[in-house]
Amino acid sequence: MEPAPHIAIVDDHRDIRNLVGKYLDRHGYRISVAENGTALRRLLERNAPDLIILDVMMPGEDGLSLCRQLRGTIDIPIIFLTAMAEELDRIIGLELGADDYLTKPFNPRELLARIKAVLRRVNSLPPQRGGVKAKALRFDRWVLNVGRRELLDADGVAVALSTAEFRLLSAFLDHAGLVLSRDQLLDLTVGRAADCFDRSIDNQVSRLRKKIEADPRNPMLIKTHWGGGYSFTAEVERA
Repeated sequence: MEPAPHIAIVDDHRDIRNLVGKYLDRHGYRISVAENGTALRRLLERNAPDLIILDVMMPGEDGLSLCRQLRGTIDIPIIFLTAMAEELDRIIGLELGADDYLTKPFNPRELLARIKAVLRRVNSLPPQRGGVKAKALRFDRWVLNVGRRELLDADGVAVALSTAEFRLLSAFLDHAGLVLSRDQLLDLTVGRAADCFDRSIDNQVSRLRKKIEADPRNPMLIKTHWGGGYSFTAEVERA
């Protein structure tokens, strides 16, 4: 029997940590709690959870900063909890790499449903090639510096990437050689944020091809599979 999913709850309010933790424990999840980013990092060193519930408005290092730092090293799904209900705040959180966003006060049943949905979506994705994230990824005549989100050509000249283009390219490099459907690419790049953006995956692929392909009209790196999606064909070297 597979172990129950492990959920980490990061919130500076003890009452919320206890409330959420007890509720999820009753529904069969393994729970760890942390009051801030430092405690979460200690937890990650011991036993990485399957999902992180992360409060945004924490003193000191807030949830947005912590999410940005985590996304440079790990791919654990993150659900934000926050008192900020503005649409712009939600989009910023999702752009930083959160998988979902729930405003306080919230119904624990809704949080449980969102946890199940995120884990179901993540478990349906193809495995990442190479395991732990690399600091740099080399392919064709390019180098992608993951930490700096910087794409360099053969001469070391940086090519600007939007957040959407960086996440799409990272998804392709992490799953090189695999055919990824449009739905899978949406999950790998924006997850539930898909309805927040008036852009299709096809349009994002087209823009990315213009930046990395020698001839975007005859692409050799990102191949189209009619009815199936896209695949990245170049060999990727991880450093």
